[in-house]
Amino acid sequence: MNKVEMADRLAARTGLGKSAAKEAVDGVFAAIGDALANGEEVRIAGFGTLGTRSRAARTGRNPRTGEAVSVSASTSPTFKAGKTLKDAVKAGPRS
Repeated sequence: MNKVEMADRLAARTGLGKSAAKEAVDGVFAAIGDALANGEEVRIAGFGTLGTRSRAARTGRNPRTGEAVSVSASTSPTFKAGKTLKDAVKAGPRS
């Protein structure tokens, strides 16, 4: 499912217009992105937790040449699924 399909499903479930549903989906993703960029954790009950993880600088290897390569420190997003989401995925498709 992509963002447009998500907005369409939201519109169908809530009775919102498609443009309002698209704005709502865009707003939620923007808010999550802003929070993660500020180092905050986002917890959505029944869905999961989004956060960030810092990775230290290290020396890696170029697999082709074996040459040592410097890999700079970085921060990447993480997601941990909540129990309700895990259970829904295990149960399979809904009718």
